[in-house]
Amino acid sequence: MSFVRRHYETLQSKVRLGLFSRSFLLLGVLMIVSLGAWLEVFFSMEEGPRAIQMAQRVSTSLSITRSALIHASPDTRTDLLLDLATKDSLRIQPREPTDTLEPLPNSNYWNHVTAEIKNRLGTGVLIMWSVNGMPGVWISFEIEDERFWLVFDREQLGLVVGVEWFWWGVTALLLALVGSAASARFVNRPLAQLARVTQQLSRGEIPSPLPEEGPAEIKEINIAFNRMTKDLRQTEADREIMLAGISHDLRTPLARMRLEIEMSNVSDDTRQAIDQDLAQIDYTIGQLMEYARPATSPPEIGIDITQALEDLYDREKAHTESLNGHLNADISPNLKARITAIDLKRIVGNLIENARRYGRSPIDGTCFIDLNARLENDKVIIEVADRGSGIAPSEVQRLLRPFSRGETARTGVSGAGLGLAIVERLLGHVGGKLKMLPRSPNGLLARIELPKV
Repeated sequence: MSFVRRHYETLQSKVRLGLFSRSFLLLGVLMIVSLGAWLEVFFSMEEGPRAIQMAQRVSTSLSITRSALIHASPDTRTDLLLDLATKDSLRIQPREPTDTLEPLPNSNYWNHVTAEIKNRLGTGVLIMWSVNGMPGVWISFEIEDERFWLVFDREQLGLVVGVEWFWWGVTALLLALVGSAASARFVNRPLAQLARVTQQLSRGEIPSPLPEEGPAEIKEINIAFNRMTKDLRQTEADREIMLAGISHDLRTPLARMRLEIEMSNVSDDTRQAIDQDLAQIDYTIGQLMEYARPATSPPEIGIDITQALEDLYDREKAHTESLNGHLNADISPNLKARITAIDLKRIVGNLIENARRYGRSPIDGTCFIDLNARLENDKVIIEVADRGSGIAPSEVQRLLRPFSRGETARTGVSGAGLGLAIVERLLGHVGGKLKMLPRSPNGLLARIELPKV
């Protein structure tokens, strides 16, 4: 068992295997080792009876041959020897002092056969593997002053380990592997189902319910998981209804307040300051709604994100210029990825809005934004860069959390702090990544990596 475990762990460390592959490999190795041990035991148990049987056959054949030769007249001996060789596959050869002898192989079986034959015929009998280079099993015997060899074919006395046993072994091995695969599949199938629906849930999809049957442990897990997904769907629905109600209840008085301010006799500076505060409240509400909105399911095939980015660029360029900013783009053609155009625009739009709000030049307050998209190895790279103050590398992880803002590096603006959190959450549904990198000589580079298709 330690040998099997050691080699199993070595193979596992070199190759990253799935749960089914690991279970199949472990069960297969155990079954193969068990089969080998069983065959070893079988041959060991067969060896003793087979050796006794062969020794009995040799002693019987030798006794009959000696008797026949003793009672046969010299004139008929030649015909008798020919008849024995033809019908019984027994050859009689004269034994000479000059014969070249080769002993039997040194194996448990042949040692056992030799001991049994000498026990029956006497310790003086010679048993050879070949004589004068002629193969066979050669047994010596004497008649009066004449010495002879009785020759048996090796196949008559040896263990049966030919083609038939080989095919039996192959069949047993195939059955062991099929049994291992069936056992591993039976054990891992519920876990594979659980992994599949968990991935669906992580992508924001509604997973199919798990079967609430089978072994008690699996049944309890599936029941608990189905209950959890149902509660999550209900919580998601309640949250969307709650936020929609909050948005409606807050934006209605905001619109009324704007109207009342326009009709009031306050100064222009005061009116502008109040209007900016109301716009900030409205923007914060919009970010909250954006963060609460679930991601759409990724498409089965890749879409042309080049067109989606160009449409977004046309829209955001005019808006950026209206805010005294500049937006430039370099978008490669025929870029494809498994993400919906809506989610892509939400992601890149949030990064552009983030650059407009936080990426203004510390010298003159002008906003310069660059949008780049290209194919790099097996990834689609989308970058949004500004020339603002940038952020410290130690602040990146904190800013990716909801309701976090870079108060130290990027001051002078306010917001809910949800833009980057929205981007990271949407990218997580499609296997993408967001990296916040410093830009030389100053500024911030937001880098999106999407798997290409």
